[in-house]
Amino acid sequence: MTGWNKLGIIAGGGALPLQIVEACRQKKTPFHLIRLAGFADDALKELPGADIALGEFGALLRELKENACDAAVMAGIVKRPDFATLKLDWGAAMRLPKLLAAAARGDGAVLNLLVAELEADGVAVIGAEEAVEGLAAPAGPLGARTPSQDDFTDIRKAASVIAALGPYDVGQAAVVARGLVLAIEAAEGTDAMLERCATLPDAVRGGVLVKCPKPGQDRRVDLPVIGSDTIRRAQAAGLSGVAVESGRALVMDRAEAIRLADAAGLFVYGYKKDEIDET
Repeated sequence: MTGWNKLGIIAGGGALPLQIVEACRQKKTPFHLIRLAGFADDALKELPGADIALGEFGALLRELKENACDAAVMAGIVKRPDFATLKLDWGAAMRLPKLLAAAARGDGAVLNLLVAELEADGVAVIGAEEAVEGLAAPAGPLGARTPSQDDFTDIRKAASVIAALGPYDVGQAAVVARGLVLAIEAAEGTDAMLERCATLPDAVRGGVLVKCPKPGQDRRVDLPVIGSDTIRRAQAAGLSGVAVESGRALVMDRAEAIRLADAAGLFVYGYKKDEIDET
């Protein structure tokens, strides 16, 4: 970790913010925790830091500056707010026209705006994989199994579907089985999508889950994430395996995820873009 001195961790829900905190502690890297009120997990409450509401962008910038944070990482799950009822402080209100324009283009545009505003205020934005070594998915099989040629055909189609829907700011995941698109992630998220797949008739169940960034997505924010829960739900849905784009997805609790996948006979694979490009 170079180029900055102190990291501001802007924490939503899920395990990723705590993993970044632990990585900073192990490396003795200075950090300051900002818990997004209503989103950050209870496990973060006992840690030193501040609680700031989603609409308090001015307060967030002040907190970073007052605590000498020259870099920030946005980590964790934050559900899209209702902008009509969101309470804004002065810093957010001044940016409201930009925020509403970005919101009309989708969540990706909102995240890009937040990155631009942080950097305009002198705070470098880094990706979670820069804060935690070994978090990004490597290329190739992560466990004992490797996708078959039929699996690669499904991986290719799922990635193509995600790319095609990118301009519409749909999700980052799709399930394809034997060339048939079974599910596309929308606002419900990957877990709910896989639970939906588990209810499909046996005749159409199976296939692969692919998670990859949408076209044009800033890799520093909102990279696709898989982990042991993903593997459990993939197994329950009767899938053959899970594939992510290498270097552009995060693998949480990797050892446990691989153990579960191997025990279930599922593959976990990090594909390179040239492996699935249409020829």
